[in-house]
Amino acid sequence: MARIEKPNCDIAMFGALGDLARRKLFPALYQLERAGLLGEQTRVLALGLDEMDLSAFGQQLRQGLEKHLKATPVDDEVFQRLVSRIHYLALDFTTPEKYPALRDWRLNRDVPLIVYMATPPSIYGDIGENLHNSGVISANTRVVVEKPIGHDLESSRLINDRLAQFFSESQLFRIDHYLGKETVQNLIALRFANNLFASQWNNTSISHVEITVAEKVGIEGRWGYFDQAGQLRDMVQNHLLQLLCLIAMDPPSDLSADSIRDEKVKVLKALNRITPERADTHLVRGQYTAGIIDGRPVPGYLEEPGAVADSSTETFVSMKVEICNWRWAGVPFYLRTGKRMAEKLSQIIIHFKPAPFYIFDPDQKHLANNLLIIRLQPDEGISLQVLTKDQGLDKGMRLRPGPLQLSFSEAFKRERIPDAYERLLWEVMNGNQYLFVRRDEVEYAWQWIDQVIEGWADMPPPRRYPAGSWGPVASIAMIARDGRSWYEEL
Repeated sequence: MARIEKPNCDIAMFGALGDLARRKLFPALYQLERAGLLGEQTRVLALGLDEMDLSAFGQQLRQGLEKHLKATPVDDEVFQRLVSRIHYLALDFTTPEKYPALRDWRLNRDVPLIVYMATPPSIYGDIGENLHNSGVISANTRVVVEKPIGHDLESSRLINDRLAQFFSESQLFRIDHYLGKETVQNLIALRFANNLFASQWNNTSISHVEITVAEKVGIEGRWGYFDQAGQLRDMVQNHLLQLLCLIAMDPPSDLSADSIRDEKVKVLKALNRITPERADTHLVRGQYTAGIIDGRPVPGYLEEPGAVADSSTETFVSMKVEICNWRWAGVPFYLRTGKRMAEKLSQIIIHFKPAPFYIFDPDQKHLANNLLIIRLQPDEGISLQVLTKDQGLDKGMRLRPGPLQLSFSEAFKRERIPDAYERLLWEVMNGNQYLFVRRDEVEYAWQWIDQVIEGWADMPPPRRYPAGSWGPVASIAMIARDGRSWYEEL
């Protein structure tokens, strides 16, 4: 077994008292500590707005870990090791006064500094400028920023331009946490390490592709943010387009960050525009009304706390996307994502074309296409739906569908599947950018999303759908026009 290097680094976490740090970042650091992957000299500076001593911060940290670690009790020894690495500093991120304290905290400037901005993107530039003016930044500084960056192409360029004043592109790690999921990374292995799929991954063998990212939750108290963003900007612009790129990209020349990201950019550049003339047949917007989730009533979007009664912000989007290149010409990609859906589900369905000539029971011809089901949540895994003969003397040559299945939780029972943020933090510590998003990816994605928004400017308001359903009926009609249906509704 190859020896794993444990990189030493300093981590300055801006927004250490925020929701992201509490739910994801500190649990990820705890798991890396538990796995023995943090270098002996790795240190963490937690930066928050509130004045408190390290003991009070440690209590908050413990409470957060106990709440957010999934089915894993907090190990006292591991927790103490993690806390021994942490310092806390109260800091106003947008003013320069206390930034020299961050510079003084750095004991060894030869160790890489990871600056994690778990803050609103609107202050990324202020943090960068204050770090620059206080002499904190050096060639071995790595900066992690969360997506979505901006709310359209223009605003994303302003944010990226500001960051570029202080950091080179090789120093910037733009996170899309979906790229850290084991199954998403396995897409690359599945496609390019297995000729069974690599040779079939085109329009001669694939009829269409579905990508579904469904959430049972509502807006969880984020009405002010979400109503400005909507589901298209919040989910499609980053998560769903990233999944589409990994499915549709051509083979990279190697596994380097730029080789993979070059191929993803080619996909974004090849996306067909959803013009106003095509919006009615290629695009559905929805907004949830009151309904039932897990047996209990939940309010509609316009009844959530803080809601504006006449808001037309979408909580659901489905669309038919076409890629204009040789590999995918004629293969529609059906995307849908929404809040307050029937279940929490993220999956990709690859529908293969049936054999050119069918010799079995005509009543079963609708079963004739194979499906590759790639599940991202709740249970990560890959399933290939194939047809076999039904068992029994009286069945003749009746067919039945069944899965050739790889469930990660079942196949790797002895190994805990790492959370996406554990993988992403680990890659930042090692300076690997292949799971992170390059600036031109962000801008081509926004360019396409902006034209979608322009396309629906003259469309009717979002269609209503009850919480606990699979979205508006119009979404079913959109795919039904092509003689198809969403996988769950088969």
